[in-house]
Amino acid sequence: MNHQLLKNIALGIGFSISSFVSAQTYTLKFKTNYGKFDVMLYDFTPKHRDLILSEINKGTYTNAQFNRVVKDFVIQGGELDDPILVREAEHPEQKPIRLAPEFSPKAFHKMGALGAGRDGNKEKASYYNQIYFVVGKKISSKDLDDLEVKKGIKYTQEQRTEYLKNGGQPRLDHDFTVFGEITKGLDKVMKMSEVETKNELPLKPVVFSIKVKKKKTPTKYNKTSVSLGATAIGF
Repeated sequence: MNHQLLKNIALGIGFSISSFVSAQTYTLKFKTNYGKFDVMLYDFTPKHRDLILSEINKGTYTNAQFNRVVKDFVIQGGELDDPILVREAEHPEQKPIRLAPEFSPKAFHKMGALGAGRDGNKEKASYYNQIYFVVGKKISSKDLDDLEVKKGIKYTQEQRTEYLKNGGQPRLDHDFTVFGEITKGLDKVMKMSEVETKNELPLKPVVFSIKVKKKKTPTKYNKTSVSLGATAIGF
């Protein structure tokens, strides 16, 4: 991706967030060995917002790694599928714990979107400690038209405008929960998406930690609800 296109994407994302994201409560401050970037959490996906705040408080995302990198698709951090599924297989008496999905027309897989990873469970429920960022690709009107037919959905005008201008990964919409977006430092994430890999694993560690910044005093977040009994199929 050339530098001018990246600049245009960054400017486009900055414009698109102004209408509703600026009022959100929490900003996540990511520090990585490729630089810093900021992420706004959506208040309209409160279960996923509260979950990541809880996991950050536990230290889950302190010196964590982006351990799956797929250029023009996503960079994924936290725990990989295999360790999660192996651990669950070792305790078949315990049903897998997942977080129920939260879908909103305002939360979609544009460039820089923050999403929650999952396995192939039919409820489309999320893992507790796996996140990803969309680094995406160019999208055409035909791509969106075809996806509408295939998935039985209808993209809003806002979604179409964003996808056609800046790209993304619309094929993930209505299948994976998006609960935030990058508001500053997208170029750092794009740089991480281009690291050398083998079987999608970075050859050199891509390390990150997260701090939380509150815009206003929030209501104390609640324990998250879960979806049980997921079938294990890789993300």
